[in-house]
Amino acid sequence: MDRQELQSRTKKFHVDVIKLCEDFPRNAAGFETAKQLIRSAGSNYRASVRAKSPADFLYKIEVVLEEADESHYWLEVVNDAGLSQGPEVNRLIKEANELTAIFAATDKTNKSKIKR
Repeated sequence: MDRQELQSRTKKFHVDVIKLCEDFPRNAAGFETAKQLIRSAGSNYRASVRAKSPADFLYKIEVVLEEADESHYWLEVVNDAGLSQGPEVNRLIKEANELTAIFAATDKTNKSKIKR
């Protein structure tokens, strides 16, 4: 997967999370969970592409990794709390897990390059 494909994939994930959150209950739990989930799903992979140095790239990828993992957490909370359930939530949980794995591998690869 190249940068452009990953940029498209992370943007689609963010848009899909926003659409999911539109159907949350209109109460405190729904609003607060939606806010947290939308924020974490918006991890800006694009910013890492514009890094000024290898160390800057590594820092930005680690932020993206943390946000992808947080999105995974919030999607599980959404499912477990019954704010939304079904195939779309399961698909987004799977996608968050895959993105977390991609960014973890990127982080590991780049850490080994910097240590050389």
